[in-house]
Amino acid sequence: MSFDVIVVGGSFAGQAAALQLARARRKVVLVDAGAPRNRFAAHSHGFLGHDGKAPAQILSESIDQLLRYPTMDLRQGMASSAVRAGDGFRVILDDGDTLEARRLILALGVRDELPSLPGLAERWGQTVVHCPYCHGYELDGPLGVLATHPSSVHQALLVPDWGPTTLFTQGLLEPDEAELAQLANRGVRIERQPVAELLGKAPHLDGVRLADGRIVPVRGLFVAPRTSVASPLAEQLGCELDAGLLGSVIRVDGMQQTSAPGVFAAGDAATHFGNATRAASTGVMAGVAAHRSLFMGVAA
Repeated sequence: MSFDVIVVGGSFAGQAAALQLARARRKVVLVDAGAPRNRFAAHSHGFLGHDGKAPAQILSESIDQLLRYPTMDLRQGMASSAVRAGDGFRVILDDGDTLEARRLILALGVRDELPSLPGLAERWGQTVVHCPYCHGYELDGPLGVLATHPSSVHQALLVPDWGPTTLFTQGLLEPDEAELAQLANRGVRIERQPVAELLGKAPHLDGVRLADGRIVPVRGLFVAPRTSVASPLAEQLGCELDAGLLGSVIRVDGMQQTSAPGVFAAGDAATHFGNATRAASTGVMAGVAAHRSLFMGVAA
């Protein structure tokens, strides 16, 4: 089936992109695998107008709104491959169905690669989180930052506004003199013994056990996981990637155009800073830019 634009990825970025195109009366199909990055979180916070809602509720409500537009289509499933086809693109779904369009928007999301610690994975999105703006207000008590990268110092400087904070260096970083002064000024305690396991009845967190056996009480643990683009489609299409602090992202310009003509990208896979509001805003830009390219003579 042929469309003006195929949007791959059905979370905030993909839905925001599709909305702009549907409102422009363009034939658009949204391909949704149903596994958004935020599926582990019970509530979404810091998203204007949706604060405190479950992410699944937000996505369900917006899908209902999207499907009111007669030129909008939704396909549930995984996009397994994408190739150039004539003046446009062909996307193959995992059920063998084939979609074709003149433009393609990749809202692929990222895959979080969590530290391998007993008790961590089952708390992800609840009491082990990555963003203090998204989750810090709800965590009541002492907090920890688990180092995954030298940038974890910056994260540790943010967190004290939400509670007393300990930076667990995990042998991955050693703050320099300037950073030590900043951390001390923020009241951040530094623990150089590695965390060995998380304690308590998941998803609740009572504390962490260190390698030397000591227990440090914490009610929330901030982790900046390493990430990877959650689908190979961008590389299949020849999109260039940029190295980020925690993983590669799809290279885009100010209009969310990738290095592959006719292919746009949005959301966490195309930004160095993941956030629901930012994902939606990049989706809006990608949708608008893809629409403009359809009549501005931009070749695919």
